[in-house]
Amino acid sequence: MQRSNAVELLAVPGIPLVRKDDDLVALIGAGLARGGIVPRGGDVFVLAQKIVSKAEGRMVDLATVKPSTEAIELAGNVQKDPRLVELILSESVRVVRTRPGLLIVEHRLGFVVANAGIDQSNVASPDDPQQALLLPVDPDGSAAILKERLSLTFGVPVAVIISDSFGRAWRRGTCGVAIGAAGLPSLMDLRGSPDLFGRELQVSITGHADEIAAAASLVMGQGAEGHPVVIVRGLTWRGPDNAASELVRPAAEDMFR
Repeated sequence: MQRSNAVELLAVPGIPLVRKDDDLVALIGAGLARGGIVPRGGDVFVLAQKIVSKAEGRMVDLATVKPSTEAIELAGNVQKDPRLVELILSESVRVVRTRPGLLIVEHRLGFVVANAGIDQSNVASPDDPQQALLLPVDPDGSAAILKERLSLTFGVPVAVIISDSFGRAWRRGTCGVAIGAAGLPSLMDLRGSPDLFGRELQVSITGHADEIAAAASLVMGQGAEGHPVVIVRGLTWRGPDNAASELVRPAAEDMFR
């Protein structure tokens, strides 16, 4: 693997509030023109999950959700809206842990995450009907489509990561992670490479896309910053492309399941 000596993080300015069926590539292109940013080959476009989910129509009005008996019972235990709990269960394959105020599940995509990644922050105005935003149906597929369209539009090969903020086991605070990726190795296997002293690495596997997502989140922010698209520039790498789904630990390797 090659490493870069310097990396730039460039927020694409002026991305508006995204709505269902908005053309994200067109919005990004307008923002790039506004900021005088010209894409280069090898740029990695990191998009916040929220704008991808919004464009794909993954917003749900809680008034339309009818909670099941299971959701009502679980909502009482975790002290959450039963309608929200119903959505969480519908996006999950199992409940991992619960306590008042916390519901951790295994998402249908394999992520172990609070509330199935369903978000209500920075989703809609408090004056609007209560909304909840689900993760994209297929984040890797969405990233692949965006990668192809962005590369074609700007005439240079680029990569795309769709990022979200997840908590981590045994660590406090959230961190940017890749839930979708295309055009780069999400997981980079360094086993067999030499270390500084020529010893062969035995177990080193790098979450390459997660590292990029975390770096981009420094500029993207978590609150009212309004920078849902960040270009990470200056990275170099070797190795085959693989999707963000490769970052999910298989059940057979999960020592805590």
